[in-house]
Amino acid sequence: MDDASAAMVVDARGVVTGWSEGARLLTGHPAEEAVGRDVRALLAEDAPSGATPLPSGPVTLRHRDGHPVPARLTVRPLLDARGAPTGHLITAEPPDAARTPLAAWAFQQASLAISVVGPDLRYLLVNDTACRLLGESQENLVGRSCLDTMEDDEYTRGLDRHLRRVTGTGEPLQYEVYAQAPSQPRPRTWNMEMWPVAGPSGEPLGAALAAFDTTEQHRARQRLALLNEAATAIGTTLDVVRTAEELVALMVPAVADFAAVDLHDWVLGADEPPARPDTGVVLRRVAHGSAAEGSPEAVVRLGQTDVYPPFSPPARALRECRAVLARAGEPDFDRWMTVRGVPACVADVHSLLAVPLRARGVVLGVAVAVRNLHPEGYADDDAALAEELASRAAVCVDNARRFARERATALALQHSLLPKGLPGQAAVEVAHRYLPTSSAAGIGGDWFDVIPLAGSRVALVVGDVVGHGIPSTATMGRLCTAVRTLADVDLPPDELLTHLDDLVIHLAADDREDVGELGSTCLYAVYDPVSRRLTVAAAGHPAPALLLPDGTCRLIHVNAGPPLGVGGLPFEATELQLPEGAVVALYTDGLIEGRDRDIDRATEALCRALEVPADSLESLCDGVLKDVLPEEPGDDVALLLARTRALGADQVATRDVLPDPEEVAAAREWAGERLAAWGLEEIAFITELVVSELVTNAIRYGVPPVQLRLIRDRTLICEVADASSTSPHLRRAHAYDEGGRGLLLVAQLTQRWGSRQTDRGKTIWAEQPLPQR
Repeated sequence: MDDASAAMVVDARGVVTGWSEGARLLTGHPAEEAVGRDVRALLAEDAPSGATPLPSGPVTLRHRDGHPVPARLTVRPLLDARGAPTGHLITAEPPDAARTPLAAWAFQQASLAISVVGPDLRYLLVNDTACRLLGESQENLVGRSCLDTMEDDEYTRGLDRHLRRVTGTGEPLQYEVYAQAPSQPRPRTWNMEMWPVAGPSGEPLGAALAAFDTTEQHRARQRLALLNEAATAIGTTLDVVRTAEELVALMVPAVADFAAVDLHDWVLGADEPPARPDTGVVLRRVAHGSAAEGSPEAVVRLGQTDVYPPFSPPARALRECRAVLARAGEPDFDRWMTVRGVPACVADVHSLLAVPLRARGVVLGVAVAVRNLHPEGYADDDAALAEELASRAAVCVDNARRFARERATALALQHSLLPKGLPGQAAVEVAHRYLPTSSAAGIGGDWFDVIPLAGSRVALVVGDVVGHGIPSTATMGRLCTAVRTLADVDLPPDELLTHLDDLVIHLAADDREDVGELGSTCLYAVYDPVSRRLTVAAAGHPAPALLLPDGTCRLIHVNAGPPLGVGGLPFEATELQLPEGAVVALYTDGLIEGRDRDIDRATEALCRALEVPADSLESLCDGVLKDVLPEEPGDDVALLLARTRALGADQVATRDVLPDPEEVAAAREWAGERLAAWGLEEIAFITELVVSELVTNAIRYGVPPVQLRLIRDRTLICEVADASSTSPHLRRAHAYDEGGRGLLLVAQLTQRWGSRQTDRGKTIWAEQPLPQR
C-alpha cells in the first residue's frame, strides 16, 4: 500500500485491518487507533446500509479532533485465490471539484497562495505556493489550525475575524493587508480574497482563501498618490525656502528617513555666488527633516554652506544632471561619509539618493534622500519617482526665485520713484507710510507725493495704478512725474486731473508692453496756509479723512469722478476752510478694501483710529495701520497724513495798487517799510526792484484790480495779481528795444519766479532767499 495515499483495508465484517500513512494524514488517526475499529465509526454521518461497509462517492469523514473532512471514497472488493470476497480496499481523495487531475495540478501549481479551511479554521487543502510562504510542508499543515502557523499579531487576529465572518455569513470578502509571511525577510502587501465552500447539497464545509502579492502594484499606487499630492503640496507660496521645506515634508517618511535640500546662493537672491573651489561644489542648506528626531542627525545646519567633493553623490548628480544612487560598501559612498565625519548615530545609513533640482535648463541645487530606518535600499523606480518630485519642486523654486527677483526689482523701482525726503515747506507737517503687499500678485502701483507750490502753498497727492508688477510700477513713475510737471505749472486740481486723464489715455493707446493696465485713481489736493483753504479733486479715488483739532473725524465729501483713463467726464473740485492743526489723511484703497472686508466698516475703523490721541503724526500713522489693516493685506497701502499750519498776520502783508504809474513808487516805498518791520533790510533793495518791475507790468499790461502781497515764510515771496488772464513771457530784449528787460531782471535777481492762473485772473510771483542769520 502506498503510504502517500489515503487507503485502508477492511475485512468482510467492516473492521479495519490495514491503515496507510495517507489515511493518518487525512483523518489524524494513527494506525494503532484505526486497526480493529469498525470503519463506519470514521464517518461524520450515518452510512447507508449496503453490500459494502462504506459507499463509493462523496462522504464526510470525521477527523480525530472532531472536525469534518470532505472526501471521495472508492471501494474495491478483495478476493481470495478461489475468488471468494474477503474484504474491501477503500481509498479516499478530496472532492471531485479539486481532485480531478487537471484541477489538482492547477490548484497545486497556482502562483496564488490558495488554501481551504474547515469551519474550525483547520487546513483541509494547501497548495505549493501557500506551503512555501508558510515555510511548512503540506503534511504538516493539513489538519492544523491556520492560526497556529502564524504569530499572534494584528494580521493573524484580522485573518481569524475575517474567516469567521465568511464561514458565518456565507458572503465572500476581499481586502488588502500589509504583513510578513513566515518565510519572507520583510513585510509585503497582499490582496486577500476569501469565499465560502459548500457541499453538493449546499451545506457549509468551510472557506477558501487566496493571497496575491500586490507589493509592486501597491508601491505604484503610492507613487502615483505621492505625485498627485506633490501637485498641490509643493509650491503653495512663492517663497524659495518654503517650497524646499514642502519638498522635504513630502519626501519624509514616504520616500526617505532623512531628506535635505541644498541650493546655490544665487537662487536665494545673493548678488554674486561665492567663489567655487575646484575640488567641489558649494551649496547652502535651506531645508532638511528626519523621520525620527536625531536619526539621522544633520551634519550641516540650516543656512550654512557645504562643500561637496566631486566624487560625492550630490556633486555627481549636479554634474551629470540625473539621479545618483549610492549604497553602503561602495568606495565613493564610504569615502564621502568619512570625509563628512558622519556622527555615530548615522552609521547605519545604508542607501542614499541624490537628485538635481533642474528647471528650464538651469540647475538650482540638489535634493538628498537617505535611508537608515527603512530596510530596503533605493532602486531604479525610487530614482524615477525622486526625479519627478524634484522636477516639480524645481519649477516651483524657479518660479519663486523669478517672482522674488521681479518683486525686488519692482520694489526698488517704486522706492526710487517715491519721495525719500519730503521737501521743506511750512504749510503742513507730514508723515507717511508705504507697505508693499506680500501676495503673489506682486508690487502694485500705489504712490504719494508732497509738492511745494508758489505762495507757500503745498500739493498733496496720492494715487493707485491698476495692476501689479513692473509694468504698473513703470506707469506709476510716469504719472508721478506728470503730476509734478503739471503742479509746477500751478494748475487747479480739477484741471490737473483732466490733463492727467489725457496722459493715461494716450499711454494706453500706444499699446506698449511696458505700460501697465489701463486705469488709475488719483486724488490731488492743494492747501493754502494764508487763506487756510483746501481744494480737493479726485479721479475714482477714496475720499480723504479730516481730523479736526477737537478730536472728531469725518470724511471730506468729494465728488470721486471717473478713474483716469476713462475720458469724457469732467472732474470737480471741492473747497473747504480748515482750522490750524487739522489733519488730512490721504490713502489708497488697500487700506480699506479687501476680498472679505466691508468698505463702510473699514472707513469707520479708519476714522476711529485717527481719533485715538497720539504723540506725533508718526505715531498716528503707525496706529492707523495697526488698527485698520488686516494681518495679511491683499494690496499695497499708501498713507499720507498732513497737519495744517497757518501763516499769521505778521507774516503776510497786502496792498491794493491803483492803476496809475505813480503808484509804482508808493508800492516800492511800502515794500521797503514792510521789510524793515520784519528785519529784512539786507534784501530791501532787491525786493524794491522786483516790486517795481512787477507792479509796473501789471499796471501797464494787466487789468485792474491790482494787488501786491508780501509773504515771509522760508523765503520772501512777492506776488502781484491782476484780473488779466494773459501770462507774461520771459525774453531777451534787443539793444534798441525800449521794453522786455523787466522779467529778465526779476529772474536774475530772485531765486525763482513764475505765474499761475486764478479764478480772478493771474498772479506773478518771485521768491528771494532770506538773509543768513
